[in-house]
Amino acid sequence: MDFKKTNAPTTTVTRDLMDLCRDTNNIYESVVIVGKRSNQISVAMKEELSKKLQEFGTSSDSLEEVFENEEQIQISKFYERLPKPTLIATQEFIEDKIYYRNPAKDASDRLA
Repeated sequence: MDFKKTNAPTTTVTRDLMDLCRDTNNIYESVVIVGKRSNQISVAMKEELSKKLQEFGTSSDSLEEVFENEEQIQISKFYERLPKPTLIATQEFIEDKIYYRNPAKDASDRLA
């Protein structure tokens, strides 16, 4: 996923609850969907950051040889400026970019 091209805000934004529960008709279900997507985004961002930082890692075991690598600092600062995973997930949900399903509702629809 390309987190750099998201149009999610970088700060907290007040949302209209009716917009969030428009598709699900249940605000709690919407929050669960956004929360699960947020966790997926968080894991993906952490893995991507770890891979980029490992490229600059050294294999020394000595604690005295700790030094700062300018590229590592720049990469870390870039990821700190990205929107938080919750904000990205909420924006994706509002823009209908998240696929979700509720197995309990699917089962009740088949029985009816």
